[in-house]
Amino acid sequence: MTDLEKHVNRPGRAKLVKEVREKINELGITYIYFQFISVTGRIVGKGIPAAHWERTAEKGFQLVYGSTANLFVDRHKNYIGYGPEAHELVGIPDPETFAQIPWDKRVGRVYCTCFRNREERNNPAGHLTSDCRGNLRIIHEEFQKKYKGLHLRIGTEPEMMWLTRNDDGTPTGKGFSKPFCYHIDQFESLRPVFMKVIEYSTAMGLDMIQGDHEDAPGQLELNWTFDDVMRNADRLSTYRQICAQVAREHNLIACFMTKPFMGVSASGCHTNMSLWKGGSTKVNKLGFKKLAGHEGNFTYLSGGENTFMPDTKDRQLPGKIGLKAIGGVMKHLPALTAIGSSTVNSYRRLWDQGFWAPVYADWGYQNRTCGLRVSAPGRFEYRSVDSMHNPYLMGAALLKAFDDGISNNLDPGKPESRNIYEAQKAGKEVKKLPLSLGEALDRLSEDEVIKSALPDEMYKVFHWYKRDEWEKFLGATTQWDIDTYLDCLP
Repeated sequence: MTDLEKHVNRPGRAKLVKEVREKINELGITYIYFQFISVTGRIVGKGIPAAHWERTAEKGFQLVYGSTANLFVDRHKNYIGYGPEAHELVGIPDPETFAQIPWDKRVGRVYCTCFRNREERNNPAGHLTSDCRGNLRIIHEEFQKKYKGLHLRIGTEPEMMWLTRNDDGTPTGKGFSKPFCYHIDQFESLRPVFMKVIEYSTAMGLDMIQGDHEDAPGQLELNWTFDDVMRNADRLSTYRQICAQVAREHNLIACFMTKPFMGVSASGCHTNMSLWKGGSTKVNKLGFKKLAGHEGNFTYLSGGENTFMPDTKDRQLPGKIGLKAIGGVMKHLPALTAIGSSTVNSYRRLWDQGFWAPVYADWGYQNRTCGLRVSAPGRFEYRSVDSMHNPYLMGAALLKAFDDGISNNLDPGKPESRNIYEAQKAGKEVKKLPLSLGEALDRLSEDEVIKSALPDEMYKVFHWYKRDEWEKFLGATTQWDIDTYLDCLP
């Protein structure tokens, strides 16, 4: 069978398709968004009437290959990744991700896996390697097979800013609230916004656990329970979709741009990770008597053995597997930076070092001056990830770094307990991470391990898209140019 046929006919899927039909009828859903994820983490796809659920679940829908690159053109006016002569991909829904859209309960959504066209001469109906979500599934399954069930669980901390807008929808250049970190008054000022975000998020399966006002204007961070790397990526994408809707309802802008303001903190997305053995999948009903979607959308991994937990008397050091995994990440930090800090604007965050910017390729326990820190026993936090990153690419790249670290017994070196700036003054030599998108892309191009997380066409599309973004920036006259050089002579 082709990859597409194997996916459609995988054990248990027919039952899931029938269960979604029951939910469609129960919830009164008449329309469904069939969604997948582009190279930049954008949600793209098609809307199809719910009456066609069964046929679409079996046959899928078609969309141009270039949609995996947002159907954007480069600076030479060529479509990125695929031209108009390319075939159309086939999107196959994953029924366990089905959920009702809470702001219009007539509408549902389901995430999809993408395949090559059935009539392709080359690998017909094969996995589409520019499908970042499909790649993550494959890479995670390969990792689990190699390490006998060892799997990645992730929790993300998505900071973002709520900005005010003019009557015409353009930004005013101001955040909604004052830049006071953790002040409950500032948190309260955004209560109508975050309460609606929490309401929608909970309805769509996110187990919300905490939130606070961060120290930039209008900056909020809301968190949900950590889970399997794929489900967490789906939830982060869903969260962004929810914030965009709440912004429409409150006449605000939900800004995931990393650094819209200089002189205040940027929006990071610290990624906490751990490798586990065992555990079980449990449905979390989140207090609802009736789930607004398939129960698979509301499942979380629970229990098992966290292999990152300390296995010596030193409670600040991870276990042996954790140390090797850190060794893998440390080795590949330069290339990983291209994925975790994936825009030109990302590097404004790294240059503005007065705000705990994670620019140094070092690690430590609870040390925020390092790019990587053990944030609590049993997990470590990759800090050089910002709010614009694609979590599917990030998850796949981390798995490849872990694999290298574990299989080659990589030693991360001793953890740094000092403030990294003070350690440097004392003579310690520490490498900096790449400090521009162009430099990070160069480091990625040299790193075959991390490149393998973007197999075949995925790397082609990512490199084309991001290299063009960098070159457009280099070729652009900015306000800084005007302010600096307009009247500098005679």
